[in-house]
Amino acid sequence: MKHYLAHDVRREDRPDGAILLRSAHDPVPPDHKTSDWLHRWAAQTPDAVFLAERSGAGWRELRYGEALERVRALAAGLLARGHGPGARILIISGNSVDHGVLALAAQYVGLVPVPVAEQYSLIPGALKQLSYITRLIDPDLVYAEDGSQFATALAMDEMAGRRIVVGRNPGPGMSLLPDLERDHADVEAAAAAVGPDTVAKILMTSGSTSNPKGVLTTQAMLCANQAQYTRALPFLSERPPRLVDWLPWNHVFGGSNNFNQMLAFGGALYIDGGKPAPALIGKTFENNRLMNGTIAYNVPVGFAQLRDEMRRDPELKRHFFADLDMLFYAGASLPADVWRDLSDMAAEVRDTQPLITTCWGMTETAPACIFQHVPANLPGIIGVPLTGVTAKLAPAEGGGHELRVKGPNVFKGYLDNPEKTAEAFDEEGFFCTGDKVSLVDATDAKKGLKFDGRIAEEFKLTTGIWVPASDLRLEVLAALAPLASDVVLTGEGRSEVGAMIVPAPALAQMLEARGGVCLPGEQAEEIAGRLSHLNAGRGSATSVARVLILSEPPSMAEGEITAKGNLNFRKILTRRADLVARLYDRSDETIIFVH
Repeated sequence: MKHYLAHDVRREDRPDGAILLRSAHDPVPPDHKTSDWLHRWAAQTPDAVFLAERSGAGWRELRYGEALERVRALAAGLLARGHGPGARILIISGNSVDHGVLALAAQYVGLVPVPVAEQYSLIPGALKQLSYITRLIDPDLVYAEDGSQFATALAMDEMAGRRIVVGRNPGPGMSLLPDLERDHADVEAAAAAVGPDTVAKILMTSGSTSNPKGVLTTQAMLCANQAQYTRALPFLSERPPRLVDWLPWNHVFGGSNNFNQMLAFGGALYIDGGKPAPALIGKTFENNRLMNGTIAYNVPVGFAQLRDEMRRDPELKRHFFADLDMLFYAGASLPADVWRDLSDMAAEVRDTQPLITTCWGMTETAPACIFQHVPANLPGIIGVPLTGVTAKLAPAEGGGHELRVKGPNVFKGYLDNPEKTAEAFDEEGFFCTGDKVSLVDATDAKKGLKFDGRIAEEFKLTTGIWVPASDLRLEVLAALAPLASDVVLTGEGRSEVGAMIVPAPALAQMLEARGGVCLPGEQAEEIAGRLSHLNAGRGSATSVARVLILSEPPSMAEGEITAKGNLNFRKILTRRADLVARLYDRSDETIIFVH
């Protein structure tokens, strides 16, 4: 069985140094709206599982026929209560069967679901992020899975006057979601008015370089992306896919890619209530023992933890790889040792290898634009443009190329933000992503692109030399493993690159905190030695000259860490400007100097 489509790329080199890349494959005509998928599978496979979540020792399963009935009944109830087309529904809790039904019911009749990270509601200091988003979105209705668990967020001043709906444990003035359902005979007119240009959802950007922005995501964008997958990944059409997944639906990958991929191809999404965190990873292991997937989506640290558990449990290894067509890593490059180990484990279980791959996309691109849909021999390659996408590699200040994209899955604007919308596109209408990429082989575009980092993270030293911050940060992290959880590079307007280390828990416990930093103690010599080895033979822009260790971890409440778990480097550097100044004070005893 052929699992992938060969790369075939048309290339155009322009006199200004820009390079245009397009797929040579013909696109597949997309569906018009997400409800087309739901109707299709409710008619063809009404008894097949669509969504499932844990219930006791097993799963609570919602089948396609039932899903369509619930979606239509809930859509009718929303309309009957005055929530007409265009009304916004703020969803503040995480993945669940009811969350999925509510989102599809809203899309069915032209309402607009807006899922946000549940951490904004459950972490007291992060409520101000929820407050900002609520004022921006101005929702008619707010949904939370549990009225008791989310009581603090639902009692915020910004929630006053809005309909509050919960899945269970309602408080005063709250409605239960099932109580909204009614006879759905009167949904046809509203459903017929929904078309490709209708806004299907608003997703918030991560806010890693600025305040979160609302991305207006249309039905056409979502449908185009799944049609692109029909061409790139033929195995999706050969048998219904199955996914055991924790990736959050407030994020474009979990919510637009994974959720819609199961719906578009008649697949089953088993919601994993775990995640790659110490308190929750055990749930992920348990869920993967109960159900396996034909696709596995995860972040690199999640795959590393699964690998370690499979080393201890051969039966989990056999079960995990038995039906697997594709193993897809997102968010960062898969470490070479994890790639190798997973590949070796698959070979122990089966005769054919699953496709181990990744892609490039953003919230604004629904998400996939560049996809590695043939086997690669190393991690970090993001692939080639999907059908219908044109990628422009535009010369960037400081060298290299910025990736800019145009295609049917690319957004047209941000919510109520014409200034940022105008800034997002160049004079030809290409979306300016702010990401740097390069060709794996300058003479053969079919070998794909590799990711070279975020332009916003780069900075200049006083010598005028650009620091390739994304690549250098990864190199510093590798050099300091396992001592550092993360690092923040410094040096804008200075003559040397510095680093502020976010220590791993084991290191932090060994050190004494003082004034926002840790005294390095016995670890100073080891850290200096590792970085000195890294610096050997390098210039000032790719060497770390001085280091301090942070005693306070990045704060989501203060915006230093995004809902996706990424560091907001600008926020950290601004909020901790005093520590940056200390880093360049040669008399400070907390500084580790690297020679």
